[in-house]
Amino acid sequence: MARRRKPYGPSTTAIHGGAERGADGSPVVAPLVQSVNFMQPVGSGEGLRYPRYGNAPNAETVQRRIALLEGAEAGLVLGSGMGATACALLALLRPGDHLLCSQAIYGGTHRLITQELATPGIEHTLVDPHETRAWRRRVRKETRAIFLESPVNPTCRVIDLAPVSHIAKDEGLALVVDSTFASPINFRPLQHGADVVIHSATKYLNGHHDVLGGAVVGTAPYIEEVRQKMIVWGQAPDPFACWLLERGLKTLDVRIERHNRNAQRIAEWCVERKDIKRVHYPGLPSHPDHDVAKRQMSGFGGMLAIELAGGSRAAEKMLRKLHLFRHAPSLGGVDSLVSEPRHTSHAHLAATERAKVGIPDGFLRLSIGIEDADDLIADLEQALA
Repeated sequence: MARRRKPYGPSTTAIHGGAERGADGSPVVAPLVQSVNFMQPVGSGEGLRYPRYGNAPNAETVQRRIALLEGAEAGLVLGSGMGATACALLALLRPGDHLLCSQAIYGGTHRLITQELATPGIEHTLVDPHETRAWRRRVRKETRAIFLESPVNPTCRVIDLAPVSHIAKDEGLALVVDSTFASPINFRPLQHGADVVIHSATKYLNGHHDVLGGAVVGTAPYIEEVRQKMIVWGQAPDPFACWLLERGLKTLDVRIERHNRNAQRIAEWCVERKDIKRVHYPGLPSHPDHDVAKRQMSGFGGMLAIELAGGSRAAEKMLRKLHLFRHAPSLGGVDSLVSEPRHTSHAHLAATERAKVGIPDGFLRLSIGIEDADDLIADLEQALA
């Protein structure tokens, strides 16, 4: 009897997971199949391929790979992170249902849940994710799911999944986790009681600032529900985006290791600066969720945030003087980026509302890339001078 092969490690999975071993003479790099139409048997709809259905060759490979990285039965790649979030929730919720949602979430997701989902009659309640009892107190008979994000964009708070997952299981609710900031290398929510994991694949999964995409993983029947929503709402990715995403995944493990290391060092440097009032990074012992992050994650991530003592005026002055850090709204790639959430992800909120969720004026979100840390520190020092 053949011995059972143990599961591949994360780096091997990121390179080989979900791919079929080709015959002699086949390419090592998967070819791009940039075709919308595929030949179909006469008299049958079986095996119909069409990119909008999420079953083009490049899509199928990368979907299997992401599912393996997360330890899920199945995965689906969509045209954007917001497309992934929308289709994932629409597959769970119907008019009259109620969603329990963390109040600490990405601005686009906040708009989706509080405005767009309200139109078809899906109700919601925003909860302070760090008040465990608040989750249970706000469960209704119409509640169908819990949604949260960890680490949180842009405050870098880390939510303890253990108590929330217990509540979800006790009440028969689906626990949906946006794990974009962590990637499957630093955090695998399914191992901590989540049912569904969402990623903006634009960020760490691709890692090169050149793909727009999203991903959802979960059970095979649920992912089929999400796929049906994707088909109707036209959220499928282009084959070239899937090909680029597969290429990016191959270096995910080594990239995340460097992101983690650089961010830790830069966060420690920022703590010593008098012109930086506060540093938000879960790898710092001073971070309110440091112990949770140590227990729940295998790395603290490449995202951090700072609050400048001089407020918004100091932030704008600093942004104009940066050279290596590019002022751009995205994150999670090899290039270091900086953004001001009051003008991007949370621009739709009033200043008082932003302050309530931990984003005061002078707040900057830094996506630490994989450049030499000494050069990044020198760039920050020059900009703060």
